[in-house]
Amino acid sequence: MFGLNTQCVLDDLEKTHHDLDDYTGEKPRWCPGCGDYAILTAVQKLCHEEQIPPEKTVFVSGVGCASQFPANMNTYGFQGLHGRALPVAEGVKMRRPDLNVFVNMGDGDCFSAGAGHWIHAIRYNMDMVAIVHDNRIYGFTKSQVSPTSPKGLVTKTSPKSSNGVTLSSLNPICATLGVANASFVALAADWIPDVLYQIIKLAFQHRGFSFIRVLQRCPTYNPTAYDKFIKDPSNLQLLTHPTTVQLSDMLKRIFKNHIDHDPVDLNAARNFCTAEMYPIGVLYQDKNAPVYEDLRRPKRAQTPELIEQALNREFDKFGIAAH
Repeated sequence: MFGLNTQCVLDDLEKTHHDLDDYTGEKPRWCPGCGDYAILTAVQKLCHEEQIPPEKTVFVSGVGCASQFPANMNTYGFQGLHGRALPVAEGVKMRRPDLNVFVNMGDGDCFSAGAGHWIHAIRYNMDMVAIVHDNRIYGFTKSQVSPTSPKGLVTKTSPKSSNGVTLSSLNPICATLGVANASFVALAADWIPDVLYQIIKLAFQHRGFSFIRVLQRCPTYNPTAYDKFIKDPSNLQLLTHPTTVQLSDMLKRIFKNHIDHDPVDLNAARNFCTAEMYPIGVLYQDKNAPVYEDLRRPKRAQTPELIEQALNREFDKFGIAAH
């Protein structure tokens, strides 16, 4: 049988408690101070707290620093081609809807080589969590311009002699909110771990395509990318709501710009993403957006008996019996 349905035999495995070490794969090889460590910690904490079965979880990546994620997790994993993480993840989900699917991509991986797949993944709204590690640079290949690189940034492909990057950077949140059928859109920062974890947890609990852009520090090739927001927290605006992110008293003292935002308000979400301050939190959530798996679900279950009957009908044309 090619693929299994939601009544997969794996559902009958004995339920056991998983320790945090059960989700730990190979030792990460990122640079000291890299924001990817915070994302990995948050995801492993989620898997442990939610007791997500490792044998029913898949991490998919493309090429870049973020692409190490499948190796760092003690689950199933697939590291594919640059920009092609999303179609691989979609293929996994279509054949195995019972699996928990996570996708980890860099800003170049998702917004450049994978831009077409990114836009259509939003439209399909398949049930998976997509995390973009956005350090605003091609770090894995040692400093080239990415779609989110700020204007004027000097890189190997935008040298000082040409005054750095000439184009304004892409706003991925605005772009995502402009695509039909968007169902979960959030912005997080690796240096605010509590909020980062809450957002990833909410994304996992959401049924549909959960898109998270994480502002992720690269200490080697773009070390000052987020200094404005790290050194002065007033440049950030934290979005809170009883149904989404909650702030501790300590975070309220540090981040004085916080506002209650109902994530069902799409117009408000779009206004936030065009503001000068980064809006950290869940900008938009539509729990009623049609999920691709539901639209493509067969009207009746494909039991072994039905499959055999279908094969026999075809084989009868040639006088062959199915066994």
